[in-house]
Amino acid sequence: MSENYRNIYQTARECAGYTQENAAGRLGLSVESIRAYEGGKRIPPDHVVLRMIEVYSTPYLAYQHLVNSADVARSVLPVVTIRDLPTAILRLQKEVNDFLNCREELISITCDGVITEEERPRFDRILKEMEDVVSAILSVKFAKYDD
Repeated sequence: MSENYRNIYQTARECAGYTQENAAGRLGLSVESIRAYEGGKRIPPDHVVLRMIEVYSTPYLAYQHLVNSADVARSVLPVVTIRDLPTAILRLQKEVNDFLNCREELISITCDGVITEEERPRFDRILKEMEDVVSAILSVKFAKYDD
């Protein structure tokens, strides 16, 4: 398992300000289970991760858990970078503008329902722009801000 995978649960717990003992009590788990999840010895089941998200107040943990525990998610979900809210909003505006600049080209390429070999590189570039918009939207969703 990757180093990142082993630490996403620990990072979420620590950011919430809980010790392993506090977290275990709040989650209804043993300290040994917390250690196993944080040490990468076991993958927590989804219902435990959902409880962690609730207790730790960290919705981003759901995304991290999916990307790190499911090959399918890792292959289709974009990379999301956590940012402060103003920076995330600015990035979203930039990515939407970038996509809008190629919107007409997308319509032109796809209006016949066929992507030709000649059109494929341009279409793939537009798909990348669309993925960048999705990533930026998720960055806003998971942005850091003061309550």
